Amino acid sequence: MSDDKNKGEEMVDFLTKMIKEDVENSVYNRPVATRFPPEPNGYLHIGSAYAIYINHSIASRFHGTFNLRFDDTNPLKEDIKYVHAIQEDIEWLGLKPSVYFGSDYADQIAEAARKLIAKGKAYVCDLTPEQMTVYRGTLTEAGINSPFRERSIEKNMALFEQMIAGAFQTSEKVLRAKIDMSSPNMNLRDPVLYRIIQAEHYRTGTTWCVYPMYDFAHPIQDWIEGITHSLCSAEFKDHRPLYEWVLTELEVTEPPKQREFGRLNISGYVTSKRYLRELVEGGFVDGWDDPRLPTLKGLRRRGVTPDGIRRFLGELGVFRGNSLVDSGMLDHYIRQDLKERCYNAMAVMKPLKVIITNLSEDCTEMLAIPNHENDETLGEREVPFSRELYIEQEDFMEEPVPGFHRLSPGKEVRLKGAYFIKCEHVVKDPATGDIMEIHCTYDPLTKSGSGFNERKVKATLHWVSAKHGIPAELHLYDKLLKESAELSESNNVWEELMNPASLIRIENAILEPSMQEATQNRTYQFIRHGYFCVDSKYTTENRLVFNRIVSLKDSWKKPIRK
Repeated sequence: MSDDKNKGEEMVDFLTKMIKEDVENSVYNRPVATRFPPEPNGYLHIGSAYAIYINHSIASRFHGTFNLRFDDTNPLKEDIKYVHAIQEDIEWLGLKPSVYFGSDYADQIAEAARKLIAKGKAYVCDLTPEQMTVYRGTLTEAGINSPFRERSIEKNMALFEQMIAGAFQTSEKVLRAKIDMSSPNMNLRDPVLYRIIQAEHYRTGTTWCVYPMYDFAHPIQDWIEGITHSLCSAEFKDHRPLYEWVLTELEVTEPPKQREFGRLNISGYVTSKRYLRELVEGGFVDGWDDPRLPTLKGLRRRGVTPDGIRRFLGELGVFRGNSLVDSGMLDHYIRQDLKERCYNAMAVMKPLKVIITNLSEDCTEMLAIPNHENDETLGEREVPFSRELYIEQEDFMEEPVPGFHRLSPGKEVRLKGAYFIKCEHVVKDPATGDIMEIHCTYDPLTKSGSGFNERKVKATLHWVSAKHGIPAELHLYDKLLKESAELSESNNVWEELMNPASLIRIENAILEPSMQEATQNRTYQFIRHGYFCVDSKYTTENRLVFNRIVSLKDSWKKPIRK
């Protein structure tokens, strides 16, 4: 996931400085190692990509290693389909990390639990979840010791083995750390280390019926894999003392360090896994790959490239706290990437017929038009020019307002890559008065590339041959949420929060015939309309659907760094 435009010296952040000091002081007798530990219960999104980018970039900077480890210790939520989806997304980003599974460490984690029990640092507790909440106390009141806290080491060891053997029902008992019920950090008030879940695991089946909590498994998994720096998002900062307590009590050598960075949020996007699930399962969007979602599957279907994402992430640096980034910045770097690689094409969204009256009905001229304005290596394509054409409705005005320089009666314009045309007559529907077609003449001396310079026109219009054009459906995307949307922790009324213009379908667009051969691995600039790609979900042999990736207009300005 390297980016030549993001040299190491450009991202000397607080994490890099810390790791650099560790390397210089020989804190570890092993290479720098980082990891990304997703739970396989959903799909990756742009915030996930940010975490991946930070971990991978820092490991690469110090010539270290980067692991993908699935945190699969909850059989109630996890599924192999998410494992495959996450691996596919990470490979799409351009990475091939070493892959590990937390469930593979079940024996070692259980053995760590036994060690804590033997040291008198863990005990089996019979309190119900509701009772445990009460005993835990509040932010202003200390917790209360469990009545089972002083069980003997022998009793705790025997009960834990019974838990493993399946002698108890789900939630009947838990294994807790014995730390400090009066700690101001709630995470240290005898946290649960193991719970009973009588459910089949997608990888280990029914081998286990007890599963470690993430805060217990996480540091052990890091140590097993030789991770040096466990870089995670800011919400885990209050969990760091527990991470360190586990490693200290297990007396591991050269324990990994947990350090935190801020989460990435983007204006107008939903980046919470819970909220994304609400949108998908409630039917408010078109699945996890809806192009309006910031999931990597959604961005991919929309037509965003891995290079575009890398450009964006490479400019962000590392946040200390959670940050809200303008969605225009993401669009800017997507656009910068696309404009260098896109093939040009002409598409008319709202067709208005033009008849070239001084061109015979059987005449079709093939015009060679460059595939890119600035890159000759992308070659040319042949576009048919014929008597009947389509232009955009908005490109004609019968009574032009001041400043309107496109087509109007008696006015002359250039057709892109073709000729000058002049409007001679307007045909209207006698019943409604609506304009039906425009009759024009063309000047054969004005062919593009001919060197004609005897007169100038103020506008160049895109167009499509009516006889050769192909029908298509265009999907235009905008921010999913309204500017005023405020998400609620308890109850989101998505119908009121969603931007009604987040998806606009143009069902009767006409495209130049070269688009019949459009492929899903290529992006296109539809002149004046933006960057598009073939929709992988709804395009069929008889239906061509394009998604707009971003518009051409770029309103985001890169801040000047002092």
